[in-house]
Amino acid sequence: MVYGGKPSRGCQMCRIRRIKCDETKPTCKQCAKARRVCPGYRDVNKSHPTSEGGSASSQVPDKPQQSATPSLAPKSGRSDGLSMEGTGTPSPRSSSDKSIQAPPPLAVDELASCHFISNYVLIPKQGLATTRGFLEFVLPLLKTPEPSQHFLYAFKACSLASLNNRVGTGNDFDRAALGCYTKALACTFTALKDPVLTKRDDTLAAILLLGLFENITAKTLGMLAWSSHIEGAIQLVKSRGQEQLRSKIGLDLFIAVRTQMIIHSLSTGKPPTLDVDWWVTDPGSNEYSMQLQQLSSRVGELKSEVNALLATVTRSSENMELMKDTIQNCKSLDKEIVTWLRELPEQYMWKTVAWEPYNPRCDYSKAEVFPGRIDAYVDLWVVNFWNVMRCMRIVLASLTIRCTAWINFPADYRTTSEYATTVRTCVEAISDIIASVPYQMGLFSKRKDLRSHATHSVFGCGEDTSEKGLAGYFLLWPLACIQGQDYLTDSQRTWVKGRLKSIGNTLGVRYGNLLSQLNVRVPSMLILRDRLKNDPHEMPADIAAIMAGTAASGASPPSPGASTAGGAMPPGLPGMSNPEISIPGMSEIPSAPGASADALANQEAIRRQMLKRQTEELVTKAVEKPGKLDDWTVKTWLQL
Repeated sequence: MVYGGKPSRGCQMCRIRRIKCDETKPTCKQCAKARRVCPGYRDVNKSHPTSEGGSASSQVPDKPQQSATPSLAPKSGRSDGLSMEGTGTPSPRSSSDKSIQAPPPLAVDELASCHFISNYVLIPKQGLATTRGFLEFVLPLLKTPEPSQHFLYAFKACSLASLNNRVGTGNDFDRAALGCYTKALACTFTALKDPVLTKRDDTLAAILLLGLFENITAKTLGMLAWSSHIEGAIQLVKSRGQEQLRSKIGLDLFIAVRTQMIIHSLSTGKPPTLDVDWWVTDPGSNEYSMQLQQLSSRVGELKSEVNALLATVTRSSENMELMKDTIQNCKSLDKEIVTWLRELPEQYMWKTVAWEPYNPRCDYSKAEVFPGRIDAYVDLWVVNFWNVMRCMRIVLASLTIRCTAWINFPADYRTTSEYATTVRTCVEAISDIIASVPYQMGLFSKRKDLRSHATHSVFGCGEDTSEKGLAGYFLLWPLACIQGQDYLTDSQRTWVKGRLKSIGNTLGVRYGNLLSQLNVRVPSMLILRDRLKNDPHEMPADIAAIMAGTAASGASPPSPGASTAGGAMPPGLPGMSNPEISIPGMSEIPSAPGASADALANQEAIRRQMLKRQTEELVTKAVEKPGKLDDWTVKTWLQL
């Protein structure tokens, strides 16, 4: 007989959540505190090997019983295939005390629904005008008399995927989640062909949930699939018009799409696709939310313009002035953002509540806190608000340096005053984002010295103090944005990558694992991108030196600890020391006067071949391990 270990006597919910149960009957205090119906206790004698032989695994499980708790998710047993019958857990028997009737267990779909709502459905705090919700529309749509199949499938796909990534082995419900996702795609595609269904709230909600599913599961298409869903949601919002703002659900959906549109624009370089004035004047926005949307849209538009400009502009006195004007536009917008942030009301402000000392023996790839400040915020929405603004300043700084590098070619752009100013801006923004991470990832509920400073967000159900998947979801873009900055120290980069992996493995947002594989360096790699897309014959001397592994003067490249005019570590392209990647050699193929058409065609073919090779090498060096991240995502971060 094989001994399977002493079984837990805790209730089913506490066992799934892997927390200590006080075993109070009929309802444990953990469930009562979380305002849940306790699913009851199993009969330990039946789940444990008896003296008469057999192991726990050999016992035949009891037939699952119908839950007495009203389910927010679709009821099992539907003829449309939404039932998850067969994936439920065995029903626990009542205790030996016959006078106490233990509540029946929750079915897997109900557990998944509760888990998802408690992790991703953010409810605005009452009486606090600074906060916003997230996915608020899910709850009322689930309670409608006849929710659409495509919405139900999309919701169940996200719920099962979230539960799958946080409990058990990590693949217990993967197949069921993927099955619901596939059905949701098919049903949504059919609904989009129907002019009536296209205008329904649950159709837009389904598309948003499908995009979230991509981030939770991180399947092979990566950022491409998420981007496609968000672009589809934006088009649907445009077709729905301003009539959608007349209902609470329609307004919540509108705000959700707008939030995703901003991140999509800033991360992909594509401009916002809606008119800015209409986009920011929804009746539910307070003054500061509207200003945030305006500033975000302007940064997205400016980034798109600069990407196009640097890929096509030729050298002339007129274009030199145009580039200087672009730099001034970036500086003016950044100054406007700084002024606006200083004028925010007190309830938006963060405060430093602790200081983490440096520990030379610490493995910072696994540390929850990086040495330095630990900051506290009102809630998850406010901290995300700040981090988006910080990333916007980093984006503007990158645009400024790329334009500066173009103007100062062939001189080293790192010797300019613009670079020194940019370093200070980015180092400050990076430090602020790093200091915000412990609050978002639940450290304030773990450490006694921080509990008195904890202020928690409110979710649709469950305990507000637990680690939330939404916090990891909100952190994806800020951490991915700063991990590739040239101004990061090696220790900071190690820590940021570790936090992205923790978001993937601990908080269950698996896209964090993929983003941790990015090895993009900004702005140095983007400056190289600009030269590759524009005129590879005029590779800036400083970038050529970095690529070749030697400085422009022929000296050794600066060491990682060396300082520059800005007082920060100089940028470098990791691993790009191969002499063959030195693009200035391409300028050794001059256009000879009077050359024949065949000779010119051959020269152009050679140039294109070399350009293709250098681009492929750039893409390869932008990922830590080949094959870990799809090419579309890498090229998007490189703005290729």
